Amino acid sequence: MAEEKTLSSRLVYEGRAVRLRVDTVRMPSGRETTREIVEHSDCVAIIAIDDKDNILLVNQFRKPVEKELLEIPAGGIELGEDPVDCVRRELREETGFLPQKVERLGGFYSSPGYCTEYLYLYLATDLVHSPLQAEDTDSIRLIPVPLVQIPGLISSGSICDAKSIAGLLIFLEYQKSARFV
Repeated sequence: MAEEKTLSSRLVYEGRAVRLRVDTVRMPSGRETTREIVEHSDCVAIIAIDDKDNILLVNQFRKPVEKELLEIPAGGIELGEDPVDCVRRELREETGFLPQKVERLGGFYSSPGYCTEYLYLYLATDLVHSPLQAEDTDSIRLIPVPLVQIPGLISSGSICDAKSIAGLLIFLEYQKSARFV
């Protein structure tokens, strides 16, 4: 496998949610170049299903793209936090529901061309109403969507963020395998 050797690394920016560094690397050919890398904590992405076979989606404004997006619930894993505990916290904050059952479905990198973020994908079921207030969740709206409508929302572009598409497609394959009851 052809790897790039890091020759130097320089921190350019450090914010609340991300850090930006510029690495100078040597390519396998010997040529030197730079890589701009966004360091972001790992996150969870959640496929939450209620007792009516609805997928719980959230609608929220995303400043970088200047529009509201329909997404699966997700959020950053806090330092020292177990991913399953993060699933429970994030789902309560974004949807008002606490899952009694949490199962890992897999995971994926969000944008490995420039970002370190890895998303752990979980299935959350047996939901009970248990809201938890958090900052920056005031404008999030819960949108329960019947499972049968999910493929159409993806193909129409109504669901257009990568984590939601990847997570939902993984879940749909999981469901086909008859492991989901």
